[in-house]
Amino acid sequence: MTAEITRDLIAERLGHVTYDRFLFYLMGPYKSFNLNYILSEEERQEIDVGDLPGPLRQLFQNKEEIDAAQALLRRVQGALRVRPGVNAFLALDVDVDTDEVDAATQSIEYTQCSNATAFILPFLGHNFGVGEEAGSVLEALSETHGDRLVFVHEDDVTSAMIRSAQVRWDLRVAAYETEAELISKLRLFAGGIMHQERRGELDQLD
Repeated sequence: MTAEITRDLIAERLGHVTYDRFLFYLMGPYKSFNLNYILSEEERQEIDVGDLPGPLRQLFQNKEEIDAAQALLRRVQGALRVRPGVNAFLALDVDVDTDEVDAATQSIEYTQCSNATAFILPFLGHNFGVGEEAGSVLEALSETHGDRLVFVHEDDVTSAMIRSAQVRWDLRVAAYETEAELISKLRLFAGGIMHQERRGELDQLD
């Protein structure tokens, strides 16, 4: 039987926080960026690792792909669940089988159910899949949920998709340098949505 994604289902599958009914969906890469995606073996051998900046040097030195991207999402999620105490979650937490509902459809439905949604794009994240899902969400929901969406990317991330999304859908975009700054901006975003709901500028979802 196909799962029906609802606010109640999401809230039931998450742990309790101060604001259980304020759902904050976090989208981002679950895998760290790996140079194998873009460089051939020959190209990698020609690069002088010592000349690379720190983050890129690590990618060459670590043979195993490091899942730092998902760890970042988890730390951000944990921080938001503590303060301001919103029910921040990743798609993995709701545990709906992609055989029942494909990933893009899940992202659309999670966004539709959420008070706020953030697309987080770190420099070391493998963001191709995120961009595809984000495009599906924006295409489906930008008119009804645009005020509840934000793109937050690390300073070093440049993306034609982000630029075009900002123009096409008037998407809110912010940049961050440090993890602490990322968390701070997401807290301010969540707080702003809460205030807008309380003042009646945005609909209450329950």
